[in-house]
Amino acid sequence: MKKLTAIAAVFCLLLTAAGCNAADTADPKGDAIYFLNFKPEVAALYDEIASAYREETGVSLRVVTAASGTYEQTLKSEMAKSDAPTLFQINGPLGYLNWKDYCADLSDTQLYQHLKDKSLAVTSEGKVYGIPYVVEGYGIIYNNAIMQKYFRLDGAKVRSAEEINSFSKLREVVEDMTAKKEQLEIDGVFASTSLKPGEDWRWHTHLANIPITYEWEEKGVDLTGAGTKEIQFSFAENFKNIFDLYLDNAVSERKRLGSKQVMDSMAEFALGRCAMVQNGNWAWNDIKEVEGNTIKEEDIRFLPIYTGVEGEENQGLCIGTENFFCINAKASPQDQKRAADFIYWLFSSDTGKRFVTEKLKFIAPFDTFSADESPDDPLAKEVARWINREDAQNIPWNFTLFPSQTFKDHFGGALLQYAQGNLEWDGVVEQVVSDWKSESAGR
Repeated sequence: MKKLTAIAAVFCLLLTAAGCNAADTADPKGDAIYFLNFKPEVAALYDEIASAYREETGVSLRVVTAASGTYEQTLKSEMAKSDAPTLFQINGPLGYLNWKDYCADLSDTQLYQHLKDKSLAVTSEGKVYGIPYVVEGYGIIYNNAIMQKYFRLDGAKVRSAEEINSFSKLREVVEDMTAKKEQLEIDGVFASTSLKPGEDWRWHTHLANIPITYEWEEKGVDLTGAGTKEIQFSFAENFKNIFDLYLDNAVSERKRLGSKQVMDSMAEFALGRCAMVQNGNWAWNDIKEVEGNTIKEEDIRFLPIYTGVEGEENQGLCIGTENFFCINAKASPQDQKRAADFIYWLFSSDTGKRFVTEKLKFIAPFDTFSADESPDDPLAKEVARWINREDAQNIPWNFTLFPSQTFKDHFGGALLQYAQGNLEWDGVVEQVVSDWKSESAGR
């Protein structure tokens, strides 16, 4: 019996030792920050980040990645478990409405304190529930080599791009460049307005974001409330201002726009056939891959999309995201703090910032990054430059609140009809207002 007891005791000790070793290598779920990631393409990178974080801080990060297109479904399933994620993501105000019971107030977190543009955060009733952690930007991309050529011409309306700070000045310059397009050796000032169905998102979503944002700001609409279910399209004339300027000073005539795709526009710009094109920082990959590309990296610049709104001289780019960090309000205070500490480390420590800029390729919206600490492409650097401009009021991405794809498709169809002369502008406005209301009814 003594021998059996001794053997049993040794066996228990071995089991205990094995358990400790397992904890050292695998980390029990309860001792790790649980982060539910929704980007499968960066899953392996987050494993590297987790390893680096543990090495520097001694704290473990457990990253689970949802399969592509299944994040909401996975989040619902994981939140129902006793071991629910502490750190998760939403796509903006609509995502917050779905998960508001699980979103802790992040107003006092270190990361939020370093957010450059606080208007980018998801807020409700003065509290912060979602912190944007990567941003993108769009505006009017221009070829500075062509613009410099214009500035040197006799009678040029401006001598630098910095002088273009309103729609009236932009129109003056564009119309003068159109008159001088042979001297500039271009086919049009703007690339073709791509209005082929499915290729018209630059107008019914990105361009429309500007007047809708101005309308909501003027009315003081709570973006997490019911006020977004109807619009008056009160800044429709401002949309028309810039849209007409695109149409009337482009490479392609209005009648041909129903067959034009985004890549047609990007190729025209890359080949030097035009001086400007509306698009975002993601367009650099399209530009550089065009065969015969003539534009140099140092000549890629951004202008804001001016529409004639009063006070727009301080307007910046359209900068935003559909990626927001949230911390589970139902997690323990200790776990919430550990999650907040991790995201601050990722965007403030030297190690974390290297992951952000060099591997994740994020444009980070925090003042912990200098203008030079951004992904290594010219348009990303331009977005970072505009974020760092204290005099610029950047336009947030409120198109995440547009009611449906059906609404956007109808809007795009109406814009094509208008461009081809088959629908008056008042008809476009009436359709947009009506479709918005009907498509918002079910949400």
